[in-house]
Amino acid sequence: MAKKISSKKKILDYLLAHKGEIVSTKELQEASGGASEWGRRVRELRDEEGYDILSHKDRSDLKPGEYILATMKRRPAFRRSISKETRAIVLERNGYTCQMCGCAAGDPDPYNSNRTIRLTIGHIVDKSKGGEDIPSNLRAVCSNCNEGLQNAAPIKPDRLQLLAQIRRATLDDQKIVLEWLLRKFKLEVRPHQ
Repeated sequence: MAKKISSKKKILDYLLAHKGEIVSTKELQEASGGASEWGRRVRELRDEEGYDILSHKDRSDLKPGEYILATMKRRPAFRRSISKETRAIVLERNGYTCQMCGCAAGDPDPYNSNRTIRLTIGHIVDKSKGGEDIPSNLRAVCSNCNEGLQNAAPIKPDRLQLLAQIRRATLDDQKIVLEWLLRKFKLEVRPHQ
């Protein structure tokens, strides 16, 4: 019986076969065998195994969704070490909501109607750039934002913009926002006296 090849190994083999060439997210996802978390595998190859995989964040001539294995030389690798406790603190602090696009865990996935939004923990300053695995450097992000499917996160609204949007919403939607805030902050509504 043949041993199953992991999606990470498939991606690495594809990148090695196309060293120095620009490859797209679609090509990498296909190379992975259709793995839903292909982006995480690319980051593991880059950050934890030291492969010189560059994206638009590293080179201005690359567009979002383009990657290149620049050299065969590997950098020293590191291990991620986010504890379950730290993960829980960050998710709770961020209201189980992606801090880039605003989607909540369990919302319908706008890119794949067969899935719901799953949250991961992302670094604000990446480990490869000296960031630490501490709550102040971590945030909740959905797998779409974490994998670069959403190329640009919308600007977070300021307080006045947010209040204006809530005021414009239907009463039913305003009540849903209120219920969510009460749950998030563990508050109770007190009747007027």
